[in-house]
Amino acid sequence: MKEVIGNMGKEIRVGIDVGGTHTKAVAIDNATHEIVGQSVVMTSHDHPLGVAAGVIECFENCLTKNNIAPEDVVFIAHSTTQATNALLEGDVAKVGILGIGPGGLSGLMSKKQSNISDIDLGTGRKIKICHTYLKQKGLDKTLVEQGISTLLEQGAQVIVASQAFGVDSNREEELVKEVAEKKGMLVSVASDISKLYGLTSRTRTAAINGSILPKMMNTANSTENAVNQAGIKVPLMIMRGDGGVMDISEMKKRPVLTMLSGPAASVIGALMYLRASNGIYFEVGGTSTNIGVIKNGRPAVEYSVVGGHRTYVNSLDVTVLGVAGGSMVRAADHKLVDVGPRSAHIGGMEYAVYTPLEEIEDPQLEFFSPKKGDVSDYVCIRLKNGKRVTITNSCAANILGYVKETDYSYGNVESAKKCMKPLADYLKVSVEECARQILGKAFEKIEPVITRFAEKYKIEHDQISLVGVGGGASSLLPFTAEKMGLNYSIPEYAEVISSIGVALAMVRDVVERVIPNPTSEDITEIKKEAKTLAIKNGATPESIEVQIEVDPQTSKVTAIALGSTEVQTTDLLKECDEEEARKLAAASMNLSEDALKCTIQNDIFYVFEADKNEKHQVRLLDKKGFIKVQRSDAKAVEVKAADWEAAVDAMWKDMLVYKAEMERTPDLYLCIEGKVLDYANTVSLEQLKIIMGTEFAGIYPDEKIILLGARSEV
Repeated sequence: MKEVIGNMGKEIRVGIDVGGTHTKAVAIDNATHEIVGQSVVMTSHDHPLGVAAGVIECFENCLTKNNIAPEDVVFIAHSTTQATNALLEGDVAKVGILGIGPGGLSGLMSKKQSNISDIDLGTGRKIKICHTYLKQKGLDKTLVEQGISTLLEQGAQVIVASQAFGVDSNREEELVKEVAEKKGMLVSVASDISKLYGLTSRTRTAAINGSILPKMMNTANSTENAVNQAGIKVPLMIMRGDGGVMDISEMKKRPVLTMLSGPAASVIGALMYLRASNGIYFEVGGTSTNIGVIKNGRPAVEYSVVGGHRTYVNSLDVTVLGVAGGSMVRAADHKLVDVGPRSAHIGGMEYAVYTPLEEIEDPQLEFFSPKKGDVSDYVCIRLKNGKRVTITNSCAANILGYVKETDYSYGNVESAKKCMKPLADYLKVSVEECARQILGKAFEKIEPVITRFAEKYKIEHDQISLVGVGGGASSLLPFTAEKMGLNYSIPEYAEVISSIGVALAMVRDVVERVIPNPTSEDITEIKKEAKTLAIKNGATPESIEVQIEVDPQTSKVTAIALGSTEVQTTDLLKECDEEEARKLAAASMNLSEDALKCTIQNDIFYVFEADKNEKHQVRLLDKKGFIKVQRSDAKAVEVKAADWEAAVDAMWKDMLVYKAEMERTPDLYLCIEGKVLDYANTVSLEQLKIIMGTEFAGIYPDEKIILLGARSEV
């Protein structure tokens, strides 16, 4: 990286990603999005301050070594693996649940539902739970104190307040919080975590949140104090697992929302550096790979699962595979058995491809067991000097030419070949065929995940693009793309893309309610609540957009508010003209540019259409070149806002499909005031018009909107 001299007068955004091995920080010019500083330190797991020590060291290095004054920092945020790691490692507090509800027979069910069992974390460790129950009627401070004392006697370190129907009124939960905090206790309030009904799931989510509160609070307080002492005036933001950021004060209440914030940071960074609209992204490290989905320019989000239990925590829909750049090879009976899950890091060995060629003398094949209890068919190569190195996916990818000199994974190809020769001889194949078999074993694990995600999110094969981030991306992505006949891209700065994603993330808040047959007033109210939350977490009111989603099976209404922080950032990508937009749309359709027609164009969007395979293809692109909607059996119209209802009626009727005597409702999209609103899966025309109608308040009748409709792909 070029030395940066003086950043006087510049506004700087700082993003810090806390990984399992390294903590990485980047400083980004707010106006140009140019990277003006970087810092990498070892993650400080064993420090008295925990990972906070590494965060502090990393951001201080990033500022001082690049002449960045604290007053120039207009945004600072970090992602963290701490919540995930605490749950994986069982580094959790014992939770005391104070259930609240009615008395008598009607209270038996509430008592049972709030009295959850110990939560198995799937690693042989558990969150220990104790429980007591108080009747809601007549509840006062004295009774709450007695209930808390009962839980403390059972060893509770954190209190969870969980009230039947607390989503409607949580007055009693707040009373518990008030009393417990006066006693110096940490408290997790169930209705703060989720507004969904389902007492057992809500209680379990609050218990998971409570179990990590002590550890997360120590880190939060240490980091916040260090940021303040460094002279940085803006609030510290924390990355959420769903791709947004939240104020640290909010994280102190809901640390569970930070689960999977590492992968979230990676995909946000990739979206900023690539025009990734629909596809599968890979965050490839040395030991594991996180695989998830980008749909219509947004990462797919699902409820997290902890120890096999579904929670009410939104995070990226990610599959974690034990195969990555550093995964070691296994062989037996002159055949390749597997690749991974153990990595070179676990084996305590260097990759062959990063070993100096002069060290590789008389390489001999050996088999070993990386850890006690592991199988003993892992491959290593013993050198004449006694050193042992190992064969990995990165070694194979370098040998086959998939890794370029500019890639982070690039190494010494001759070293890899020389070390792989004994293994190839054992398998009775050439070195190149051995390398191909190694990557083939990794591909066997990856391909089903891609296929499953494509089916789940209705992404057609010719619309899938693979996006790779992380230092090991080039060790897996090119081979996978080649085998599946897909395009792929690895952005610049792939190895620090998570930190970039943190620096450029936006405030994201979600409100969920179960509302059967929601009215326009219900929709307006939940949108207002989501916007208020986003403002509370640092988003400017004028920047906030709220997306409404309705699940017809559960009657769940979700409002997703997305907004930027106080300093408005400029867009990283320059506007593309019609010619460039046409190229992007044509590549998406896998057609020649001449086959496309630009049917709609305004200050913000392009719409391109073409016929292919007896279906009418439609692509909606914004002026930055992002494909916001791509459907293969669709149409688009531009109408005045005053005519929106008639246009929706006509589009619905035209796109409605009858199959096996069942109605397949169409998917509709509305482009209004620069927003693209997705109304896919809306169960009825009436419901659609209620939800969509809330967007037209204050819109001039003559203002143009774009309406897209697509026939169901089911």
